[in-house]
Amino acid sequence: MATTTAAQQQQAAAPAPGKIKRIIVITIIAIIAALGAAAGMYFFLLKDGMPHASASTPVPPPAPIFFALEPMTVNLQSDDGNMHYLRVGLSLKLTDPKVQEQLTEHMPEIRSRILLALSNKKPDDLATLDGKHALASELKALVEKPTDAGGAPAHVQDVLFTEFVVQ
Repeated sequence: MATTTAAQQQQAAAPAPGKIKRIIVITIIAIIAALGAAAGMYFFLLKDGMPHASASTPVPPPAPIFFALEPMTVNLQSDDGNMHYLRVGLSLKLTDPKVQEQLTEHMPEIRSRILLALSNKKPDDLATLDGKHALASELKALVEKPTDAGGAPAHVQDVLFTEFVVQ
């Protein structure tokens, strides 16, 4: 009897080989899950601090250069026989300082173009907001037109009115 009780005690004390494999597999799965969770937290929480070789930061656009022109006063065409005047101040929005140098060198020609275009307008054409937008577009095209034969056109982002008075 003593031998059967000792054999029964050894079988009861020693776990079955299937249970050991199950415990090992569960332990390995738990370790892999913990490592995956740690890697995931590291990636999501610390990825902004890490430099990325594939992602480059976008270069911000250069700050615009505002090139103010001297105010101009012109006579407007009138159908009613009264004399009408336009006093306008302009600023050109540029992106390149070289364009500003080019415009400065040819300013008398550019001012002449602008004055001729403005003196051809009627007060009613300039009274509405659409008329002012159309005038800004027309002046932009005049300023961008090359001053030298075969020269490159100047790139102007926008023509801005700093003063606009019609009498």
